[in-house]
Amino acid sequence: MADSSRTHGTDDLLRARWADTLVRARGGAPGPDPVPYADNLLTRWAEPQRKYHTTAHLVAVLDHIDTLAPYAADADTVRLAAWFHDAVYRPDRSENEERSAALAEWALPEAGVPDGITAEVARLVRLTVTHDPADGDADGEVLCDADLAVLAGAPEEYAAYAARVREEYGFVPDEAFREGRAAVLRQLLELPRLFRTPYGAEHWEPRARQNLRTERDLLNR
Repeated sequence: MADSSRTHGTDDLLRARWADTLVRARGGAPGPDPVPYADNLLTRWAEPQRKYHTTAHLVAVLDHIDTLAPYAADADTVRLAAWFHDAVYRPDRSENEERSAALAEWALPEAGVPDGITAEVARLVRLTVTHDPADGDADGEVLCDADLAVLAGAPEEYAAYAARVREEYGFVPDEAFREGRAAVLRQLLELPRLFRTPYGAEHWEPRARQNLRTERDLLNR
């Protein structure tokens, strides 16, 4: 019962955050009730196949965007992108980001969001395929940094994150998972910078790289 209450409380807070962001994105213009859109997204984020890509991850990304908001060109556009960036998620499929972007392109105009903002949200969602924004892409830098901030957790937090990722891919045999996960870690470690914002570079980069190297070494044992 306690866990259920916390979930409902989290969902209520997320609904309020969604409504505030959506109203600002509409520039105060009247539009449809934000709540059904929030409920649809929250249902998606609570699907049973998710172990890491859950509402907890959504909350974390939104909180990190709040921290990084001074670096964004339009923080509310980035917040909308956070809501959609894993809205479609099946660990056995490779087109999740594209389908999530398409969902944003369908839902946001219906919710009263201007076309220009909708297009930017979809672009940002697609950017999470690589987490490699172009220099000067302020909103892309903020979203990607917020999404990758989990890599900079304390060792026990990072270990819990890695375990949840493994659980999401429970259908993959151990050897195949190790190979695939090692490739992901290698790709991340080969990036010149994991984090592009000044805050991320200062506060998250060193610990994230240490965590990635530690996981890589454990996989190679």
